[in-house]
Amino acid sequence: MSRPVALTIAGSDSSGGAGIVADLKTFEAHDVWGTAAVVAVTAQNTVGVQAVETLSPALVKAQIESVVTDIGVDAAKTGMLASAELTRTVAACARDLGVPNLVVDPVLVSKHGDTLLADDAVSALVSELIPLATVVTPNLPEASRLVGFGVDSREAMAEAGMRIVDMGARVALVKGGHLGGEDSPDCLVSLDHGVTWLEAGRIPGRHTHGTGCVLSAAITAELARGMEPADACVAAKRFLERAIASGLDLGSGIGPVNPGWARNS
Repeated sequence: MSRPVALTIAGSDSSGGAGIVADLKTFEAHDVWGTAAVVAVTAQNTVGVQAVETLSPALVKAQIESVVTDIGVDAAKTGMLASAELTRTVAACARDLGVPNLVVDPVLVSKHGDTLLADDAVSALVSELIPLATVVTPNLPEASRLVGFGVDSREAMAEAGMRIVDMGARVALVKGGHLGGEDSPDCLVSLDHGVTWLEAGRIPGRHTHGTGCVLSAAITAELARGMEPADACVAAKRFLERAIASGLDLGSGIGPVNPGWARNS
């Protein structure tokens, strides 16, 4: 037997709701074999991030090389990268090892507002990692940091997506969850299809920890299974909608979405 293989390069989440743990759960839900390169270890729960410790660039590089040169990967994603040095290390590995179908989730802050990427790392993300990306998945604050202007409307979302594609990404999925109102539209911009809106109503509930990780991991899993990037974004959004609707009431703060929703349906 064989299965598609996906690699997540990101930080851990001790509460199990985001980061590498959520990615691996999402890969498994798509029948994709999950592998991992840990960039940072976090102590966090439903109310915040209590501590972060990064790994050395040499160890991060060794983890990626161990997986890619032996097992191989059909797709990969990045999440929390913490620093400019680690961002450059991951970009060099992806480039030198020919990692295919790279999804870049530009994680800048946690759901609770804790900083997860140093300011000087944003330029490394833009200049070295995004040009290697098949899909980039910023939310509105992340898109604003990447493009240098406020992204707070549909018009700005479309402009930001085009700017990110101009940086070298094949597809930009600008997530509209931070927009006000009853809807939560995402703007899909690609070289092949131009601007497409993925419309959806806002799902009620406060348990949304890990939404960005689960979405980008679902895109990665679909790419590993052979789906085209734009179609993978559509399928991943539908998967995330079910995960949000099945969010888990854990802890005293923002509980996690549930990538294992299919087991309960």
